[in-house]
Amino acid sequence: MGIRSFIQDEILGMKWLNKLIGMILNACGLDTSGKLGGGVQFFIYDVVKIMVLPGVMIFLISYIKSYFPPERTKKILGRFHAVAALDDNAEKGSTQQNTHRIICGCFFALYAL
Repeated sequence: MGIRSFIQDEILGMKWLNKLIGMILNACGLDTSGKLGGGVQFFIYDVVKIMVLPGVMIFLISYIKSYFPPERTKKILGRFHAVAALDDNAEKGSTQQNTHRIICGCFFALYAL
C-alpha cells in the first residue's frame, strides 16, 4: 500500500471509522452483514464523516485567516486559481447562493480525491 493510497483510503476516506463503527455495532449484537445492520453502520459512518469534514475545513480556514494578514493570504492563494475564485466570491458579498456554491464545491473537491 503506497502513501497516496493510505492517505486517500484511511485519512480522507475514513475507512478506519467504518471498521470501528462495525466493531462497536457487532459488540452490541447487531449483525452488520445484514440489511438492517449494514444500513445502521452506513448511516452512523456517513453522519460522523459529514460532520467531521466541515469541522476540519472550518478550523483550517479560520486558522489561516487569523494567522496570516489578508494581503499575504491573497498572495499565497493567488497561485491557485480555484481558491482565489472562492476568495473573490467571499469578498463580493456572502449571499446564500454563493455560500451554497462554495460549500458544495469544497465537498465535491474532497470526495473527488
